[in-house]
Amino acid sequence: MTQSATVASVAAGQTQVTPGMQDSTQMVPVAAAATTGKTRKRREKHPAMPKNGSFVSRLREHFRRYWQLWLMVTPAMCFIGLFAYVPMYGVQLAFRDFIPSKGLTGGPWVGLKYFKQFLESPMFGNIMKNTISISLWTMVMGFIAPIILALLINQIGSTKVKGFVQTITYMPHFISTVVIVAMINIFLTPGTGLLGRFLGDTSLLGNPNMFTPIYWITEVWQHVGWNSIIYLAALSSVDTALYEAAKVDGARRFQLIRYVDFPTILPTCGILLILNMGSVLNVGFEKVFLMQNALNLSSSEVISTYTYKIGIVSNQFSYSTAIGLFNTLINFVFLVIANAISKRVSETSIF
Repeated sequence: MTQSATVASVAAGQTQVTPGMQDSTQMVPVAAAATTGKTRKRREKHPAMPKNGSFVSRLREHFRRYWQLWLMVTPAMCFIGLFAYVPMYGVQLAFRDFIPSKGLTGGPWVGLKYFKQFLESPMFGNIMKNTISISLWTMVMGFIAPIILALLINQIGSTKVKGFVQTITYMPHFISTVVIVAMINIFLTPGTGLLGRFLGDTSLLGNPNMFTPIYWITEVWQHVGWNSIIYLAALSSVDTALYEAAKVDGARRFQLIRYVDFPTILPTCGILLILNMGSVLNVGFEKVFLMQNALNLSSSEVISTYTYKIGIVSNQFSYSTAIGLFNTLINFVFLVIANAISKRVSETSIF
């Protein structure tokens, strides 16, 4: 039997073996039979989801097949539901004149009264300017610095040196905010501070114009190493053959970063930028509050600290809830806009 006749017999489903068959041809029916058997066993073990039937039956079948995955994700869902969605019940305080003796729903409905009060407040312009200024500087510099650090660390050839640099750079992330602010005060103390002795007789924290730079510089320093980990993880997936091929073509170190490394982390950068846009007006309350003093209050009063003073200190719960809800809505609008732009430009989005 010729080779063409053998192939024709196999295609027709004939499995009769003749002495003239080549070894490779003889293996085809056996391999096909083995594959068919494995496929049949797999289908018997995991039958296809029924396309017909009621929604309840299909839902029951889904949970029967994937109950392990649902069991694993249930604690996280409960945590998010309890601490993120249940408190949303109190959002109605922003639209009611809260009376403690009558509970959350007992006060009269006042609509957008507190939103108008905040927009017409003489503090509104200054608070928004400070919040946007601090947030944008922190977001932009805190977005660029980890990318640069990850690209530089990825160029280190020694594994031990690379691990040492990573450890040193992300250790500040685990320092508490209180300790960080204490370090800032000690370093900037006039006369005795590590930096303050070279900066005159007055502390920089008392200068309103220096509050924003001090905040975002220390914020970037604290978190740059930690935020670079996700980019290093993306860079670790680059095929080493790409580096070798680029070097053969004469690419230098900067060209490797530009044409190999940067395109690899670009989708990750897009996703993280979208997520960061969702918190564009969220300035960390603890650090700003601890760095505040009577001298820099004109530049350090942001939405989070103002909400705390209005709601907790002054007991104006409805007013502070309205301010917080306003902040959340602005962040949500920025998130949707950033996601739409990214989806149109680079086809990278989170929804």
